[in-house]
Amino acid sequence: RRDLLLLSASPLPLALSPAAASARGLFRMPPPGLANRYFLVRAGESVYEGQGLLRTNPVAKTSVDSGLSPAGRRQAARAALELRRLGACEDDCWIWPSITQRAYQAAEIIAAANSINRSKIVPEYSFLDARGLGAYEGKRLEALPEVYAADNISSDIKPPPTYDGTPNESVADVFVRVTQLMSILETQYSGDTVVIVSPDSDNLSILQAGLIGLDLRR
Repeated sequence: RRDLLLLSASPLPLALSPAAASARGLFRMPPPGLANRYFLVRAGESVYEGQGLLRTNPVAKTSVDSGLSPAGRRQAARAALELRRLGACEDDCWIWPSITQRAYQAAEIIAAANSINRSKIVPEYSFLDARGLGAYEGKRLEALPEVYAADNISSDIKPPPTYDGTPNESVADVFVRVTQLMSILETQYSGDTVVIVSPDSDNLSILQAGLIGLDLRR
């Protein structure tokens, strides 16, 4: 059996049957099964988030302020130890973080805590970017419920656009990205364990919903 685990406040197991060899190829959501075992990890708090600010412009993803805050480092360490407790990397694993600073830093912490060679860290350059929030860029975190209220109406509603280069992505837009990511992973690996490290929780929530066939508005 292949398991999908979401590491947040507490692990949430999702079971999918192993994919038959004949079923591999074009990846569709929800899949009939998975060829690998996955653990989903949300990177810890960033410096920007510690200041209460939304920052989703890809231009800033490798900046120092997109890195882990002191609280975020502690959160990443707890996630790394939880992965070790779960035996996630007992038989080796691949760690796929977004190239976003906080996600890559969290991946390094996970690798160190689980005795995984750094060569097993595979940075992902676009499919795991934080969801682009358009005109909400730079606003307080307290504005997020407005985005999620629109998501509940339709997965196609985008945040208002802006002109600083920040994408304004709907849930459906992110769904396309994470489906492409899973297609790559399910093609590249078989029978492996993959730890996916995302800079935000939207990627992981939408991926999880797609894998179990949940209405994306939820």
